[in-house]
Amino acid sequence: MELRPYIDALRHELALAAAAGGEDARELAERLTAPLESATRLALLDALSEAAAEITRDLAPGSVDLRLRNREPSFVVTPPPADPWTDAVPPPDPVPAPPPAPGEDEATVRISLRLPEPLKNRIEQAAARSGVSINTWLIRAASAAAADGDQRPPATVTATSGGQRFTGWVR
Repeated sequence: MELRPYIDALRHELALAAAAGGEDARELAERLTAPLESATRLALLDALSEAAAEITRDLAPGSVDLRLRNREPSFVVTPPPADPWTDAVPPPDPVPAPPPAPGEDEATVRISLRLPEPLKNRIEQAAARSGVSINTWLIRAASAAAADGDQRPPATVTATSGGQRFTGWVR
């Protein structure tokens, strides 16, 4: 969601009102524009935050979060689970992450990862059950998978049946 159009509309309305008051009013309106822009942005963000909290109360156990990136707000919706009975089963104990290999904790890098929506939702739920952020959960899962892969190479399976060939790996 972009706030700029709302702030520009306010600036325009203020300029129109000031034009009716003469040159002194127009100059005053120009001086007030910058402080009013900041106050307007804060008021809009406050209203959006209140709306997200109210929607979250109605959507529970789902949620709506308001996030601010590059000074622009966006909503992140976590829908409630489809089947309420699936949450009744306690989650399995989380697998502890292996300790970082030498040099792994020195620097971080950013990657872009595109996931199908159902998988993203399952990852968010798993992270919530573990009580960690999605980023932490993904790092632990990747570390565990990499450590598991280091211990034994995947077995290659090739099957032919009726002219079809299947190649892959199994554990």
